[in-house]
Amino acid sequence: MRTHLRKIGNSRGIIIPAALLETCELGEEVNLRVEGRTLVVEALKIPRKNWFTGYMAEEDADEWQSFPVDDNSEWEW
Repeated sequence: MRTHLRKIGNSRGIIIPAALLETCELGEEVNLRVEGRTLVVEALKIPRKNWFTGYMAEEDADEWQSFPVDDNSEWEW
């Protein structure tokens, strides 16, 4: 795809079509790097994103919420 560099203040920018954004799964932030004379725009990899989603079933979550939070008593071993 051919496009033009646009002047943005003292910098230059490009418009990335929505179809490309969706296909590449680009979000609000991206990682830029140079490989030789090529500019690479890469989706930002967020470590452990959504790693806990769906981990605990709802019935188990209710059990965890029933434990007292403000129990300051001493533990006995």
